[in-house]
Amino acid sequence: MIVEERLRELGLVLPAQLQVPPDVRLPFAPVRIVGDRAYVSGHGPQAPDGTISGPFGKVGAEVSLQEAQGAARLVGLSILASLQRTLGDLDRVTAWARVFGMVATAPGFDRMPAVINGFSDLVLELYGEAGAHARSAVGVASLPFGIPVEIEAEVVIRA
Repeated sequence: MIVEERLRELGLVLPAQLQVPPDVRLPFAPVRIVGDRAYVSGHGPQAPDGTISGPFGKVGAEVSLQEAQGAARLVGLSILASLQRTLGDLDRVTAWARVFGMVATAPGFDRMPAVINGFSDLVLELYGEAGAHARSAVGVASLPFGIPVEIEAEVVIRA
């Protein structure tokens, strides 16, 4: 329980299971395990109660770079919560293989890598060398529910 201990030391809380609006249907798993890999579906920022968290809008317009970095960190907590529910123990993650970050951007905003650093910094802080990962960060026109950041990942796990 080393990772969970680090979370407590940092004063971080993993959110409850995602609570979406009643008219929303999500016919896929947040985490899918195949062999020694866990594929994490796209996650957005969540509040501790599991609801979708703001700020809402496009980075470079309604959302500042710093707010977007904070949102990316919240996405990290959301992903960790899904991994914990699926794996039972966050220490089963032996390596973060790949991260794909999407940022809803205003025209002209080109600092997507800086936004996704909010996520990467959290993973590295919690996992050290095992948190090192390949990564992409792209800008998109919009994301579900008006969130500014969505991230998906692939991690290596032990049985």
